[in-house]
Amino acid sequence: MVGASRGLDEMLRAAEDAAPVESVDVVARNLRERFSACAVSFWFVDLSGQEAVRLPRAGAVGEARGEAERIPLSGSVYDRVLRSQRLHQEDGGEAGCRMVAPVTNRGDCIGVLDLSVPYADDAVREAVAQAAHALAYIVVTDRRFTDLYHWGRRTTAVSLAAEIQHQLLPSASCCEAAQCTLACGLVPAEDIGGDTYDYALDQGTLHLSITDAMGHDTASALLATLAVNALRGARRAGRGVLDQAYAAHEALTEHAHGMTTGQLLRVTLETGAGELVNAGHPWPLRLRGTRTEELAVKVNLPFGVSVPVTYEVQRLDLEPGDRLVLLTDGMTEHADAVDLPALVRDTRDEHPREVVRALTGAVHDAYRGSLPDDATTIVLDWHGRSGRRHSDAGAGV
Repeated sequence: MVGASRGLDEMLRAAEDAAPVESVDVVARNLRERFSACAVSFWFVDLSGQEAVRLPRAGAVGEARGEAERIPLSGSVYDRVLRSQRLHQEDGGEAGCRMVAPVTNRGDCIGVLDLSVPYADDAVREAVAQAAHALAYIVVTDRRFTDLYHWGRRTTAVSLAAEIQHQLLPSASCCEAAQCTLACGLVPAEDIGGDTYDYALDQGTLHLSITDAMGHDTASALLATLAVNALRGARRAGRGVLDQAYAAHEALTEHAHGMTTGQLLRVTLETGAGELVNAGHPWPLRLRGTRTEELAVKVNLPFGVSVPVTYEVQRLDLEPGDRLVLLTDGMTEHADAVDLPALVRDTRDEHPREVVRALTGAVHDAYRGSLPDDATTIVLDWHGRSGRRHSDAGAGV
């Protein structure tokens, strides 16, 4: 175990010394020197969550753009590893043992590490799982300094509106913490223009927001930019959900012509006591036990309407075991084709990121892959002080 720890320390030091685009090379060298690993590759999950993309080797980025290797995720070993968050091992023939490990950071599935080693025992499996987990942290750090990791996730052309929208979203679509696990999803990833989700975990508070700007083009993306940054600015100044709501409304009325619906939630981590503001937004769904129900909260006017508005803070208390689902109207407009409450109930034992996939996938399929509007989902599992039910099993074997 001491040797494994030393190897991990050496890997992290080497990654810090290397260029930001050499993360995978650093991990590959480390595993090759320690375990004679070969054929080491890193596969990203693309923006749509439908394909895995092989990251090109360092120094070949210019040649590789447009020629990256891609495979469908559905039904693949990579998909199974990402869903289970467990290391996969199989006989690699003359190459020894093939291993595929999840590259995941706090529940956010970044991709998988694929390699072969001459032999595998518990120590090797543990070291490979730790290396993959460390790679997640390395990529999260290094993608601030290069476009390589952003480019690796793109398998289709991204519209200007979508480019703007993606810059508004948190860098991770999933987060695991002691008191809660949350996951978010937005489709279609390559042509969004109005929907956003946001979250932040402070020392004693969880903040969530979901917004839907009028329209579906660059103008709606600009409305979303004003709304999200007004909300974040007020939140980061320590102001509550009521002040955040008025900040978003004022930003839109002063700097734009258009409106945005939104739902803001602030939850105290110690107690699960929540404060909610609904600005013209669809009601949330709550799964408690085996019962899924719409929470009929009072709906105030959207942000940016050209009439006097009054926003109200409403109480929404969470109990351990509750699942809360926030949606935009792109998710709720197909009630005739997709029974969302039933789907939430049927997936109650799944991790929130799998619930997001199920919900957005069902809506996507209902429109036969051609969504007329953005569809956004936040799934929050509340564990309370008892600790988390779901966990990042990246180091599992």
